[in-house]
Amino acid sequence: MIRIAGMTKDHQLDKDISIDSLDVNAYKWVWVDFNQPTDAEIGHLETTFHFHPLAIEDCIHRLQRPKLDYYDDHTFYVTHCIEEKDEEIMKEELNFFLGDKLVVTFHHAPSKEADDVWDNLMTSPKNVKKWDEHYVFYEVLDNVVDNYFPFLYKMEDQLDKIEDNTQDKSMNQLMEELFDTRYALLNLRHTINPMRDLLYRMLNSHRLSGVLKRKEYFSDIYDHLLKLSEMVTNNRELTADIRDNYLSLNSHQSNNVMKVLTIITSIFAPLTFIAGIYGMNFENMPELRYHYGYFVALGVMAVMGVSLYIWFRMKGWFK
Repeated sequence: MIRIAGMTKDHQLDKDISIDSLDVNAYKWVWVDFNQPTDAEIGHLETTFHFHPLAIEDCIHRLQRPKLDYYDDHTFYVTHCIEEKDEEIMKEELNFFLGDKLVVTFHHAPSKEADDVWDNLMTSPKNVKKWDEHYVFYEVLDNVVDNYFPFLYKMEDQLDKIEDNTQDKSMNQLMEELFDTRYALLNLRHTINPMRDLLYRMLNSHRLSGVLKRKEYFSDIYDHLLKLSEMVTNNRELTADIRDNYLSLNSHQSNNVMKVLTIITSIFAPLTFIAGIYGMNFENMPELRYHYGYFVALGVMAVMGVSLYIWFRMKGWFK
């Protein structure tokens, strides 16, 4: 659907504007929100607003990388929102057309960020005088970036659980969860870093007068993105450290097992040698006819086994 709100010349918010009767010049500014539009409604981007065909094409064919494009009478922005579906982070595109007295938001999926700003605008008539097309753009963009934090905090909690392993999960389970979290962090990085570059370009552009007038606001968003980018990098490094620690621990445990097996083999090897000699059953073996030969052989085996055990212990093999 298409919803439209406009600020009249006498600072009154008009909430009931039809797209067919819209006259942007009759208002101080207008916000048009294309919320999951139909093909017929998408056609208004060209017939009513006369946006550039390339920008309209980018709206239709998603997902585009976050970017900024300049056109003659408007500026086109591509941003990414994130949401969780079936325990997986999904990206959704939220596009902006920003022109003189006009801001248009366009999204194929429901946008909580745009809905929150719309509800705030509709329910705060006392503060509506400070709003304009660039302030709407700032508010929605700020919501988009702020929504990244809960996902990142959740991943940090998951990493803490993996590192502490309070549920005594197996090594295979922990490694699977670790790589899932690492993959999710990679997805977040592919969203946050382009958004950071977009804000940097906006703040350093001399063609965006509306952004420059509110530079401190957009700089705050850029600071949040810098913090998010550092958090993603730090958490990915943490996943690598946890992975290396688990691999080292697994290798250490394997070495301990091999050491025990080696000790056992070393003790039983000479005993097996003795048992093998006296198991050959040659007739001309004088020891075979000795009355106490069986007990002597067992005694020799016992002395050798105990001696090897004491010697290995003195060498520190059991530490």
